[in-house]
Amino acid sequence: MAGFCNHALELTALAGDPGSRVHRLDPRAKLLGLFGVTVVAVSAPLALWPVWAACALVLAAVAAASRVPARELWRRGRIVLAPVLAVALVVPLVRSGGWSASLGPLTVHEAGLAVLATVAAKALIGTAAAALFIATTTFAAALRGLEALHVPRAFVLIAAFMYRYLFVIVEEVGRMRAAMTARGYRPRHALQAGALGRVASALFLRSYGRGERVYVAMLARGYRGHTPALDPLAFGRADALFVGTVLIGLVALRAVLGVAG
Repeated sequence: MAGFCNHALELTALAGDPGSRVHRLDPRAKLLGLFGVTVVAVSAPLALWPVWAACALVLAAVAAASRVPARELWRRGRIVLAPVLAVALVVPLVRSGGWSASLGPLTVHEAGLAVLATVAAKALIGTAAAALFIATTTFAAALRGLEALHVPRAFVLIAAFMYRYLFVIVEEVGRMRAAMTARGYRPRHALQAGALGRVASALFLRSYGRGERVYVAMLARGYRGHTPALDPLAFGRADALFVGTVLIGLVALRAVLGVAG
């Protein structure tokens, strides 16, 4: 099981062609480049919609180079996009301003449609950028990139241990659920839900105790607050070219259109 978990930690998030040039880029380059795309898109108003189109083209080029299909990006991003777009769809009905049009009992306003278009474009670009990063970078490499970019160590450590223990907790929940089912637990009304509280308490105590044992074992093996890396990060020419092409091109376009507007 430990071998399976370690294998899952490395490969569950990857998609597309793991041997592509995008997959082989330094995680810092992908963090800076794809995060830069999001920042440029978010900073552009509706009047500068060509900036959104340019950001979308950049993301499409990265997805094509890494061979990550659009359906995979949608599968990863729909959890975030669905509630955002659902809320944004209501805005044209309640935000007044500009011309209006009646759709049966509903009235759609121009100002609300502008807000809908802005939110939808920025949400799509930001979510696609994040999904591309996750699809082309292992979680361990992402953490190393964050640490190299001097993200607070506490944040990196919390994320690392949360992700690694997720598999252990899911496995523990599965065993406890099987035990409850074997003992005939079939909740049929709210008064029987008290057992779930006791299960949650037991799960917390088991997870805490196991975490303490693992931490002591890590200290005995020389752990001093960071995970040693076998392969050091190397920010090469291809990484600099990726960041420069993405950021310089989009930032220049944003600046030019902003001045012209």
